[in-house]
Amino acid sequence: MNINNNLYIDKKPQSYLKTVLAACFGTFLEWYDFLTFGALAVTFGPLFFPSNDPSASLLPSLATFGVGMIVRPIGAAFFGSLGDRIGRKPVFMITISIMGLATLLVGFLPIYSEIGIWAPILLVSLRILQGFSAGGEIGGGAIFLAEHAGEKNRGFKTSFLQLMGPFGILASTLQITFLQQWLSPEEFQAWGWRIPFFISFLLLLLAIYFRKTLEETPIFEELKTKDLKTEGQLLNNFKDSEIRKRMFLLFFCVSGAGAILFFCAQIYLPIFLKTTVRLSAELVDQLSVLSTLFLVLSIIFAGWLSDQVGRKPIITCGLALGALLILPAFWMIETIGSHLPLTQQDINIIGCIMLGLSLILGLLGGPQAAILTELFPAKSRSSAATFPHNLAAGWIGGMLPFIVAWINHRLTSQVGGLYYPAILLLLACVIAFFWLPETNKEKLEK
Repeated sequence: MNINNNLYIDKKPQSYLKTVLAACFGTFLEWYDFLTFGALAVTFGPLFFPSNDPSASLLPSLATFGVGMIVRPIGAAFFGSLGDRIGRKPVFMITISIMGLATLLVGFLPIYSEIGIWAPILLVSLRILQGFSAGGEIGGGAIFLAEHAGEKNRGFKTSFLQLMGPFGILASTLQITFLQQWLSPEEFQAWGWRIPFFISFLLLLLAIYFRKTLEETPIFEELKTKDLKTEGQLLNNFKDSEIRKRMFLLFFCVSGAGAILFFCAQIYLPIFLKTTVRLSAELVDQLSVLSTLFLVLSIIFAGWLSDQVGRKPIITCGLALGALLILPAFWMIETIGSHLPLTQQDINIIGCIMLGLSLILGLLGGPQAAILTELFPAKSRSSAATFPHNLAAGWIGGMLPFIVAWINHRLTSQVGGLYYPAILLLLACVIAFFWLPETNKEKLEK
């Protein structure tokens, strides 16, 4: 099938910039909503799961956050198939609306002392809706942007979408920190925790406005013009041996490995610095902001570099560096932390290690949106890409904190659990080296 490349290659730069801004803003809102819930897990415990034991109330609150990860693959299967049948843009509008409305309703929820058991039931139900919509958005946004990007510099153009995760973390964390400093603990516990959910509704209105102005991707429009039947059913993808193989490669070597590195560099490391090294929370937050900003630059650079040398070398390099350096990095930090008080040189070394891990994560993140799209044919791309991508986030990324903590406990070590992600990254590196195809020259209309 030949598609008129002018449909997307000759689009004016301003037009593509508008597409990037609208797509990224919506994806940022998805991450902001999704992560704000996790950041407030400690607050939700006594409000929705009251108990005399603080740990007992925290556990169901954290489990409620995990439910969102579990249902993401279900949402990906549903919305991915829908995107292949009715188009990328309609699904874009549906997912952002469900996420935004579910998040707004959390802000209006009565707490346990007001309606009893219905409070946690409603909270879990809204969290399920959040995870369900996120499954269609996270992955679907990459396809939408890539199909608008054309053939030239596709890795660079789509890398900006990968920044929305770090920006979502920063926005939700900084907002909650500001509220906790601005309000008294009693005010925040009574009503202040609702403010982020109300703010998300204003962001939702902006996201819907911007997305309404977007055009359907030229590749899907061509599929409709040619009256080609799209294969939206996920089962059809598993029947095709080549698509099935590529879904596994995406699941394990790209999305799963990216989730592993994201957890190690962005989630576990700050916790490790606060608990094991006993750095002040303020210093850790400052270092985390710097490493996140460096991650932004790393992602954009890796996306651009993947256009020059290929997706496979960049991803394989990131996997190899992650497998080799994750454990030594944490060992070095643990050794530094054993000699208190820390000197400025010690802090500088820790900062450099954080930047190095951010660079490794960037090597996976930069080309991710592009290769996620390029691996699959247009008629089944949405369902074939979004399901393994979100399954990796739920199964590998979602379970990683628990498994690492369990291994640490069994080995009575603060870093022993990191053998698990290091081994997974090593396996992913070997598999990617031998079987991951190079895709940066792929025609997306195929």
